[in-house]
Amino acid sequence: MAFSLFSTKNRIINLVINDHSIRFVELKQSKPPAAQKWNERYLPPGIITDGRIVDLDTLTNILEECIDDWKINRRSIRFIVPDSLVIIRKVSIPVDIQDDEIKGYLYLELGSSIHLPFEEPVFDYYPLSNNGKTKDLLLFAAPEQFVMQYAELFSSLKLSPIAADISPLSLYRLYHYLELASEKEVLFTVQFDLTSVNLCIFEESVPLVMRQFALPFNIDNWEIKQDLSGLMEYKYSGDPEELVIQFEDIFKEINKLLDFYRYTLSNNEKKDVTKFLLNGDHPMLTAIYEEMKERFEIPLERISFDSEMKGSVPANLFLSLGLALKEVQ
Repeated sequence: MAFSLFSTKNRIINLVINDHSIRFVELKQSKPPAAQKWNERYLPPGIITDGRIVDLDTLTNILEECIDDWKINRRSIRFIVPDSLVIIRKVSIPVDIQDDEIKGYLYLELGSSIHLPFEEPVFDYYPLSNNGKTKDLLLFAAPEQFVMQYAELFSSLKLSPIAADISPLSLYRLYHYLELASEKEVLFTVQFDLTSVNLCIFEESVPLVMRQFALPFNIDNWEIKQDLSGLMEYKYSGDPEELVIQFEDIFKEINKLLDFYRYTLSNNEKKDVTKFLLNGDHPMLTAIYEEMKERFEIPLERISFDSEMKGSVPANLFLSLGLALKEVQ
């Protein structure tokens, strides 16, 4: 599942840009795959806000420096569409719509029978069930204007965008590749980053619902530096109570989504989430992990492994690593 805008090329750079960072991973063409190169760059506030590019000139200059420093000139890239731009929605279509006609049918129905909170979307879909009268699909959509703004920025810097993905799928791809998934599992992924949190519930490999939340971020309350390995380090120097309030709000949203799945999405079967998967770049992630273990009775896991594939990639680049596995068999 991805936004099908681009063609396929080799030697791919896997780029993740969010409100506070630019990151990339490149895999070696080997079995098992190994991380050949990786790096990251801090983005000051105000350049990207809620996934939307606000200061294009500054972002262009910074990305140009990254391309030179990381020696990734004229490379093909995959990138992740910012979570705040993405909608996941279940839709039903007539059963007589043939598989090769589905994309065209959805295109015609968007804005009429299928309503989205934006016009001119770029979209993809995943087939679900067929009851003989209708076909259920999972629709992934984002505003084409903002997705193409990223694609055009990359192209202007002589990078070649070939695919766009969403972060829960990249995280799940890594989770599945490491054979951590189990049969009939209902997985609740929590991507807890410095400036945002993404919540997504998977039934086996299918993401049924996703929620995105911005976190208040005051740069004056953080000490930010880059260590010798290139890894960004964030140290909080503000009032600890402010973080406690932020985390409390997110835990409430987790509970709401648990209830929504249990009583609405599980088709009256009252199924429950079977596991949490916690990931992210928030510097307090270990404390968040311990708090979640205390609050929730559901098993909680973090990706941690010793593998040639990992190489020296730190945990906050796992999303880039999952994106890099997109075409790996």
